[in-house]
Amino acid sequence: MSDIRGIATVIFPTSNLEESKTWWTKALGMSPYMDQPSYVGYNVNGYELGLNPEADSGSGPVAYFRVESIVASLAHFVGEGCSVVSDVSDVGDGVKLAALKNPEGCVFGLIENPDFKPSN
Repeated sequence: MSDIRGIATVIFPTSNLEESKTWWTKALGMSPYMDQPSYVGYNVNGYELGLNPEADSGSGPVAYFRVESIVASLAHFVGEGCSVVSDVSDVGDGVKLAALKNPEGCVFGLIENPDFKPSN
């Protein structure tokens, strides 16, 4: 059984991080909480909207499900017929990501983030 706790993050690929950051900052009415050359993140009421210049723009935005154990959840979904797009990687501060493709070819992600909590 999977330990999904809900959708936590949606990451949008971008070919121009500065333009995307300017647009999203204005559209959301807030500044990013994380602003690095490789990633920009917004905390939107406890959920993350991310901009990634290194993401594959061909797959479009990718929704990431919050999980307690990324290793166990990855194994669960592989057992349900998914293929691994990107294996578990530690992106810093205890945050771990993985991406999968379901049998229909849709890409989704898993995120284990001990510090990012949804607001009530």
